Amino acid sequence: MSIHEILEKPEFTKSDIVQLLSASGEDEKLLFKHAASVKEKSIGTTVYLRGLIEMSNVCAKDCLYCGIRKSNSRVNRYSLDEKEVMTAIEFAYKNRYGSVAIQSGEINSPAFTDKINQILKASKKLTNGEIGITLSCGEQSEETYRTWFESGAHRYLLRIESSTEELYSKIHPNDNSHNFSRRLNALRILKEIGYQVGTGVMVGLPFQTLEHLADDLLFMKDFDVDMCGMGPYIEHKDTPLYAYKDDLLPLNERFKLTLRMIATLRIMMKDINIVATTALQTIDKIGREKAIQIGANILMPNITPGKYRDSYALYENKPCTDENADDCKNCIDVRVHLVNHQVGYAVWGDSQHFKRKQKINKKS
Repeated sequence: MSIHEILEKPEFTKSDIVQLLSASGEDEKLLFKHAASVKEKSIGTTVYLRGLIEMSNVCAKDCLYCGIRKSNSRVNRYSLDEKEVMTAIEFAYKNRYGSVAIQSGEINSPAFTDKINQILKASKKLTNGEIGITLSCGEQSEETYRTWFESGAHRYLLRIESSTEELYSKIHPNDNSHNFSRRLNALRILKEIGYQVGTGVMVGLPFQTLEHLADDLLFMKDFDVDMCGMGPYIEHKDTPLYAYKDDLLPLNERFKLTLRMIATLRIMMKDINIVATTALQTIDKIGREKAIQIGANILMPNITPGKYRDSYALYENKPCTDENADDCKNCIDVRVHLVNHQVGYAVWGDSQHFKRKQKINKKS
């Protein structure tokens, strides 16, 4: 079946998706053009902002791909205090970002839960409830997730990294702290509580096939996610998976495959939020803009205090670590207008998919 015929289908099979992810040349252009059209018709050409606060690189997990894994003794560990986080949130609010995303290593402790809770409450007070808040703080108890939701968090990103348990087990230690079923259950709990739920995967991992990636996209559709963040896998020299660096796709191929993943997901899930991840910019200076053109609609400018940015190194060659929040702000409009889009300032930019589900639930 031709790419054109596949794109005309209302639903994709796994083999359809594998063919789309294999597209090159004119077929790839056709995929990207179709995804851009679906995006414009479904959610328009507005890009929404999430001011990214990398709150802490202290992590209890030991994921085999991650630069801030617990066993990496070369990391300069840090944790922003509440005042530093609130200063960043105030910057986002004053500059009309609409939302912030608070990200950290995975920590389970009463002190950590309370710290996030106090920041949530203070953020709502500081901004008169106007700032949108996404959390990405890993697996937590149902009680913790509920506490944070009730204090003002309404979106949560928990990346599955791979929806195939066999591959998941190859990129994580084999212990109870890195349990595939528990991570899936955490996603289910977040959904039940009422969060807008996001997940995502790395593209181009060791041992990963196009079939794995097709299953990832089908998983997101079946789970009915509200948002997604997918980026190319970029190896880090201080991780166990670095041993497989010579077996990986070239960086540029990982980049192009990530774009095909984004485009295909946009066609499959027309009205979800899709992030143009920072890792894309590591490979291509206008990588995030290319992602926006073919399906992404969320940007996450980094507003972490500059002195900490090099220490939140999940992968090598992270971009923009030498910039401050003002530098990021000044180039956002230019970059977005470069690809004929506009920034949606001072709005949360919630998932249209989530809003549509809410309306359906109210009617039923």
